[in-house]
Amino acid sequence: MKRLTPVLAGASVAVALMFTAGQAQAQGRGGRGGFDPAQMQQRMMENIRDQLGVTDDAEWKVIESRVQKVLEARRELGFGGMGRMMFRRPGGDQGDQGPRRRFGPEPSEAEAALEKAIDAKASTEELKAAMAKLRAERKAKEEALRKAQEELKKVLNTRQEAVALMMGLVN
Repeated sequence: MKRLTPVLAGASVAVALMFTAGQAQAQGRGGRGGFDPAQMQQRMMENIRDQLGVTDDAEWKVIESRVQKVLEARRELGFGGMGRMMFRRPGGDQGDQGPRRRFGPEPSEAEAALEKAIDAKASTEELKAAMAKLRAERKAKEEALRKAQEELKKVLNTRQEAVALMMGLVN
């Protein structure tokens, strides 16, 4: 059971990341089927606190803010576009219902530009320019995630860092 606990914690982090992407939208609609993203996030943070073995509230306050920065940076990075493209139907827009998206946050400006170029069967030069912008954007987001992870590691003891590594919070 002890070996399974970090795996379950990591899985809960992954699930929470997927759901926090639509948190603002869900709150605006009153949630889906009674699902409360804020409660889910709170439970996830409590689970992380338990896994890290943090009992002191002052210590947790410092760690929690850095964990949140890591989770936010990871959410901003997303799945490298995989979720969006795997659940996207060719053809772009669906009339007044907007893009045919089934998963993930709204696309960034660079993602939207590349998607539009793909749908419009843009020239090679236009595609290359759009790809370069998206790659630069992703590189910046990866760097932000790396920095957030380094900041988190600074406040963790060795055991906590090991747990955070197993949970996927740090590299």
